[in-house]
Amino acid sequence: MMRVYIGTQGFPATARGHGIEAAMRRIYELGLNALEVDFAHGIYLSIKESKDLGRLADELGIRLSIHAPYYINLCSEDEDVIMRSKRRILECVERGEAMHADIIAIHSAFYGKRSKEEAYTMVRAGYESIVDEMRSMGIKHVKLGAETMARRNQFGTLDEVLRLHKDLNGWVIPYVDFAHIFARNDGRIDYADVIDRLLNARLEHINAHFTGLARKGYRYVDIHRPIGEPQFEPLALEIVRRGLNITIICESPLLELDCLRMKNIIEFMSMELNLD
Repeated sequence: MMRVYIGTQGFPATARGHGIEAAMRRIYELGLNALEVDFAHGIYLSIKESKDLGRLADELGIRLSIHAPYYINLCSEDEDVIMRSKRRILECVERGEAMHADIIAIHSAFYGKRSKEEAYTMVRAGYESIVDEMRSMGIKHVKLGAETMARRNQFGTLDEVLRLHKDLNGWVIPYVDFAHIFARNDGRIDYADVIDRLLNARLEHINAHFTGLARKGYRYVDIHRPIGEPQFEPLALEIVRRGLNITIICESPLLELDCLRMKNIIEFMSMELNLD
């Protein structure tokens, strides 16, 4: 049975009041059912605050995820940078487990001067170290989400994140940013092929980001715009036809407005295909 979760990354613009609780309540009022806690620029919740947030999410039926800080590079030439990156990820893990989040979206690394294979080996070793620590911490729920990335100097092709998923026995899950794949492939994306590959990896639930992108010259760049390019409708059709279980986190500047637009498109297609 299809189950679709849609929500914002960070606080909806129309939230009444400040703070994550106000954001959560606004998500619920809008009829949305997901929220990605945005730690991209710093981890701002304590463990206790994370537990409180998790209780509220359970009460409201909202699926939580986390976006890890941008300041992560598991392939750095500086060992201190790698250690700090691991620490930031583990701080997210602690909070994610406390709030019952399902996954942490992570920008894993930059290739730097290394070959792609050398970079993969380093990133895998970094994640293996983090997973070992997660086991010792008794982590049972939250998973690491290796995000697909837009720029070609960044680790994070679909091949790479699927390989991590296989090599690390499911502790690392592909976190699919459809706009990033679109940009990296020069404005092209085959949603059916992407989803086929995710399902072949036996993912029970797909975690995804979606946004529109800016265009500079002949290329799309990782500057977020309202939903337009890439188009959402072909993805929605794949979701409905296949009855997918998926969470879509909106990163567009219009956040909740584009969330509601995506929700309406999926609901309309479900009715049209009599699959609701």
